[in-house]
Amino acid sequence: MSLFRLAKNVEPEPLLRGDGLYLRPAVSSDFNAWAELRAESRDFLTPWEPTWPDDDLTRAAFRRRLRRQNEEISRDESFSFLIFDSASHAMLGGLTLGGVKRGVAQAATLGYWMGAPHAGKGRMTRAVAVATRYGFATLRLHRIEAACLPQNIASMTLLERNGFQREGLARAYLRINGAWRDHVLYALLEPEAIRLG
Repeated sequence: MSLFRLAKNVEPEPLLRGDGLYLRPAVSSDFNAWAELRAESRDFLTPWEPTWPDDDLTRAAFRRRLRRQNEEISRDESFSFLIFDSASHAMLGGLTLGGVKRGVAQAATLGYWMGAPHAGKGRMTRAVAVATRYGFATLRLHRIEAACLPQNIASMTLLERNGFQREGLARAYLRINGAWRDHVLYALLEPEAIRLG
């Protein structure tokens, strides 16, 4: 067995189920709902995200996003999901386990966004729980990392509710809303997730 490839090739589950919600990779028919949710949430998301390209909400940009999503899944590099309400099937937001590192690391980075109408209702906390279970059980990760701006109390709270431990501060870590910003670093290890149940 090679130390540099400890996990089998995996395709994402077509559906990851959680408490009142489900996650699945985006498909082309998601474009309208995705573009509408992102557009109505733009002011809400802007302080926490990289600057949006001018064509971000176009169908062509969404097709490029899908192509990249599928290529990254096939290369075992990143696993992106949209989040939906189980009852209404309304799109709530999105989540990614990206930057997958294999070999002696077996790690990935968690990123997420929630549409403005759905924020503050505990849904992302539940979606992160589903994603971390998938990361440890199916992707066979050992460590899932996350980072957020120090003033993003909601994000820090949801990570801590999912058992993530604060590990430090990374200076000028990511370019957010046009400026290099410090981020609080968090991580969850597989043994900790198992103890949480």
